[in-house]
Amino acid sequence: MVSMDLQTMTCSLSVAITGLKNSQGQVRFSLFNSAEGFPGSGEQAIAKGSASAADAPPIFTFENLQPGQYAAAVFHDVNGDGILNRGLMGIPREGFGFSNNPKILMGAPSFKRAAINVDSGCLEICIQLKYF
Repeated sequence: MVSMDLQTMTCSLSVAITGLKNSQGQVRFSLFNSAEGFPGSGEQAIAKGSASAADAPPIFTFENLQPGQYAAAVFHDVNGDGILNRGLMGIPREGFGFSNNPKILMGAPSFKRAAINVDSGCLEICIQLKYF
C-alpha cells in the first residue's frame, strides 16, 4: 500500500482569459486561499502574475500550490498602472473577472462564490472578463 503525503503533493492552476475588449496593456492575476483580502487586496493574495493582453488568449499558471480551495481575481490593466481603475461610485472602468465566473450583482462576489478546488495535478479554468 502506497500512501501519499498531501503536504508534499503540489498542484498548478492555469487561468485563461476570454472577453478582452482590446489587446492593449496587461491582464493581472491574483490568487487567494481565504476570504481575507479577496478580491481587492492584492497585498493579501498568495500569488500574483500578469500576461500580455495581446496573447491569444492571455494565460497565467500558478505553480506549486498545496491542494485546497482557491479563488482567482483578474483585471485588464489597459493603461499599465497596476490597479483596477474605477469611475464614479467605484464602478470599474477596466475589465475584470473571477474564478467560477459568478454573476456580478452589487459589488464583488464572496470568496465562497468564486472558490474552486485544486486537488491534484494541473487544473485549467477560463475566466470571462466583464466590462461596465
